[in-house]
Amino acid sequence: MSTGVIIALIVIVAAVVLIAAVLMLRTRRGHGGPGLKRRFGPEYDRAVARHDGDAKAAERELTERVERHGSLRERPLEPAQREQYEARWTAAQERFVDSPREAVAEADRLLAELAGARGFPDGGQYEEQLSALSVHHAHHVHGYRRVHQVARTGVRGAGQDGDGRAGTEELREAMVEARALFEELVGPSRHRDDRGHGRERGAESRERADTADTAARTDGDRAPRRDNGRAHLPWGITRRHAKGS
Repeated sequence: MSTGVIIALIVIVAAVVLIAAVLMLRTRRGHGGPGLKRRFGPEYDRAVARHDGDAKAAERELTERVERHGSLRERPLEPAQREQYEARWTAAQERFVDSPREAVAEADRLLAELAGARGFPDGGQYEEQLSALSVHHAHHVHGYRRVHQVARTGVRGAGQDGDGRAGTEELREAMVEARALFEELVGPSRHRDDRGHGRERGAESRERADTADTAARTDGDRAPRRDNGRAHLPWGITRRHAKGS
């Protein structure tokens, strides 16, 4: 083999290695910074806040979540399962009128069970389950975090009861926010984009939750409506509509 051929082969191999290195670098960058912000949305900002503004540390945490849970594929629900979960959520909303804390606790249990049924880590591993949900339902996972916090530990702050636990308004807001995640999980499986949205239902779910919350605030005195024989409360329980517990 001539010297010229050897030199040409060396140049070709070096070019291939260089191109591979550039492509790998671009891929890694795509998973960080703007890529992570697009995928996680508000969850990215919460991670940065948890790390006291250190974006690099937050991105390392989020990247680790994607590496652990990004390949998870959600299992579909059988129609009978879906109907059962929907009936239980409706019952929890109706129960809120008389027992808001018990209703929120049931919503917390229901979300944990539903996520497990869809293939996420078992509800007994709350932190791991929440981490996996944040990768696939980033724009709604905070509702689960909030309802879990209120159900398990209570929340201190504005609107709290005299004993320092979350007041009725906080309980209602947690329930409303959690419902967006419930609607995504109980719906059919669908392809997700790199922002964690379901292409078919992500925006629709947020719109339905916002619309229901707004309507409930103005229609709180309206009598329960019925669909297919099941009662549904206008969803905007306020302090004067729900009994404290």
